[in-house]
Amino acid sequence: MPQLTNKIVIEKAKQLGFDLIGFAEVNLIERETEKLQLWLDKGYHAAMGYMERNFHKRKDIREILPSAKSVISLALNYYTPYKHIEEEGKGKVSRYAWGKDYHFIMWEMLEKLENELKQIEPELETKSYVDTGPVMDKVWAVKSGLGWMGKHTNIINPNKGSWFFIAEIITNWVFDYSEIITDHCGTCTACIDACPTGAIVQEYVVDANKCISFQTIENKGDISAELKGKFESWIFGCDICQDVCPWNNKFSFTTSIQDFYPKNKELSLDEVLNLDNKSFNERFAESPIKRTKLKGLQRNAGFLKDAD
Repeated sequence: MPQLTNKIVIEKAKQLGFDLIGFAEVNLIERETEKLQLWLDKGYHAAMGYMERNFHKRKDIREILPSAKSVISLALNYYTPYKHIEEEGKGKVSRYAWGKDYHFIMWEMLEKLENELKQIEPELETKSYVDTGPVMDKVWAVKSGLGWMGKHTNIINPNKGSWFFIAEIITNWVFDYSEIITDHCGTCTACIDACPTGAIVQEYVVDANKCISFQTIENKGDISAELKGKFESWIFGCDICQDVCPWNNKFSFTTSIQDFYPKNKELSLDEVLNLDNKSFNERFAESPIKRTKLKGLQRNAGFLKDAD
């Protein structure tokens, strides 16, 4: 009977385009869920009510896949060698949303990987996620040795920076487990110092109520007037905390995925305000920008114009 090994999984995953692969043993997420509860109790999740749901699944991944023995964490780099152009009347889009929605790309890659692994090992059971399920993906990425959680709460790899998406495959298979990478943020506070809204309220803690990414993407209501003039032209998402990170300045490397190359790097505020639903859906059909819907994008554009 063929034996599924770390080497086989890594080879298959890299052939499909994944940049980092790590393995963690399934166990209860005790300390991290305690921190999550404290974060929720302080209301730092803002209007993201889904963060409160399925808490038992976040704590014990076996509530998702009862036979789970391991989590395979995978990362896909999305960095492209371009910078924003600061231009009056335009809003900046977060780097992750310049091209095609990463969910479409990674779901396809994961399906191929799972199918290939099951051809090698028919007894393999899997359940995969790309930040759309009740899984603490950043916690598992750390446990799988992909990197450490930076003070901005993104995962940083010491050789590749933090411009990558994370996915995980929960499986019933036992692997050799990866070594955890220790925290190398040290005394650096670049991300905290650079955040224009003070959203990183303390090291490793982000208050979504103040976060530009939350306000321009997840928030369905009005943007707080207290934040006016602090968005630094961001119309969808924000990259400031990653842009200033020394690890990204040293180790960013260009993605091999052409679909991540820029299509919507900056948006004209006036053009956004003049879009109708049909033109919005056509222009952003495969873009993460569609997540905020036309109403949200126009709210963002109006908020930026009012701040001028």
